[in-house]
Amino acid sequence: MLFGKGIVLRVTSQMIDKELRAAALVGRLLMQPWPWYFRLMADASARARGQNISGLACDEVSITRRDGSAIRTRIFKPLNASKPLPALLYLHGGGYAMCAPETFLFVIEDFIKTRDCVVIAPAYRRSIEAPYPAAIDDCYDTLVWTKTNAAALGVRDDQIMVGGHSAGGGLTAALTLRARDRGEVKIAFQMPIYPMIDDRMQSQSARDNTAPLWGSKPNALGWSLYLGDLAKPGAVVPYDAAPARAPDYRGLPPTLTYVGDIEPFRDETIAYVENLRRAGVEVEFELFKGCFHGFDTLGRNTTLGRRATQFALDGFSRAVDTRFAAQ
Repeated sequence: MLFGKGIVLRVTSQMIDKELRAAALVGRLLMQPWPWYFRLMADASARARGQNISGLACDEVSITRRDGSAIRTRIFKPLNASKPLPALLYLHGGGYAMCAPETFLFVIEDFIKTRDCVVIAPAYRRSIEAPYPAAIDDCYDTLVWTKTNAAALGVRDDQIMVGGHSAGGGLTAALTLRARDRGEVKIAFQMPIYPMIDDRMQSQSARDNTAPLWGSKPNALGWSLYLGDLAKPGAVVPYDAAPARAPDYRGLPPTLTYVGDIEPFRDETIAYVENLRRAGVEVEFELFKGCFHGFDTLGRNTTLGRRATQFALDGFSRAVDTRFAAQ
């Protein structure tokens, strides 16, 4: 690791890549670790509901939960597709508490422009609405629905892929574990990008991290809201809530991920990659120096922001050519 035993990660501006420092200032203003602020940000995302991407076929469907309620789900695909396409289940970020699929339309557009695919993006229940297991249940129900409705969606059921950033990355990692365990759907490829996967926050990068946008304080609040009663001392946290707790990573799909070296998820992402590789899972991984959480979105037009985005898009393109999982 980059820091010695017992040393926490107090981030100074000098540690941040020069091109990213302006974005870092924005990041410090954007995020405050208070429950009312998380709710305010979650409510603000409702203003984007129903927004579309120009030049794509955009739809909204309701997927029925087991209790009869509905999961609002956005579907995006190229116009006039002439053959079945890969499916990408995209799970949005936001600390499990905030945002919506429409918050990440630029990410969805990038994937479709890179390789023709159908993106299915559920508005899963956020922790301010319901704690675990609501979000992962919604994502899993959407996954099963995607497989069941593959023909109607115009997707290949042997190329169902999953990806997401931050909490969406955590849900991606959790979803592939649950899919492996239940055996109902085979996932061909996963992209849990700087994933939020370890509630224990015991690593050097997670303890007292003061990086912009998402440091230790908002991370602790995010986990407490998501886990609810499971955040209490002595509670047993399932590994489809916090995938870093999984005892066995065998049988998971080929994986792509990256993380910044000064963000709280650095160490848990590196450990996750190492565990996957020990389990025989193919992994593409990059560690980006001088980068805080969300650097590729807040600093989208910086050198490192573009490089990280391209790393993911190139890996996705290769997966479309090479990754298949027959149902």
